[in-house]
Amino acid sequence: MKAGRTVERVPTGSPAGAIEAILLAFPVALFPAALLSDIAYLNTAVIQWSNFSSWLLFGANVFTGVVAAWAIIATATGRGRGTRAWFYPGILVVLFVIGVLDSFQHSRDGWHSVGTFGLVLSILCTVLAFAAAFLAHSRIGLSGRAR
Repeated sequence: MKAGRTVERVPTGSPAGAIEAILLAFPVALFPAALLSDIAYLNTAVIQWSNFSSWLLFGANVFTGVVAAWAIIATATGRGRGTRAWFYPGILVVLFVIGVLDSFQHSRDGWHSVGTFGLVLSILCTVLAFAAAFLAHSRIGLSGRAR
């Protein structure tokens, strides 16, 4: 570290921000777990992996819906400025819609419950969950400047 530079401390945020972070942690953990159980099902054809994936998707969708509503309300009440502030809630809404479609795909009977389409939906959900977490907790805001 060079002389004259100070280490910037990450802001702790408000209690509302902490609750939002806890709620967002569930989709970030559950969607990748559902993806892994989809891969296990495709490799073993043991139906229990598909059932496990369905339950993981259910839990992920419940928490995604709650955190999406939380983010929409927070952004609408003035936490964010401009249209760029709506990227984070927008990603959460898209994640919720794709997650519900993935749940519908997994509710099908037999081998088609996962298949290629279900696997692609699970991959999309995982990527979107990671993108939402990055937008929510990165030090670089949507404006491109450090917070």
